[in-house]
Amino acid sequence: MADLLHFELVTPERLVRSEDVHMVVVPGSEGEFGAMAGHAPFMTTLKDGSLTVFKTPGGAPETIQVSGGFAEIGENGLTVLAESMSL
Repeated sequence: MADLLHFELVTPERLVRSEDVHMVVVPGSEGEFGAMAGHAPFMTTLKDGSLTVFKTPGGAPETIQVSGGFAEIGENGLTVLAESMSL
């Protein structure tokens, strides 16, 4: 579907998650931002904090703690490269 964002969460050890979601709120080093389908491309470093994943509009969010790394939004979706993470 065109209104879904492809989201991948990767750590140095493995690909943790690869799925289509409604929105992800990311703890960027310059502040939190929400990523949805059609977001303008850019890259940022992460600060330690919570990724909040919304699988559907209005659905209950899932929170994933991340520490360090980068986030990139491009034509293929959102990729978060985290130094470490915990559910």
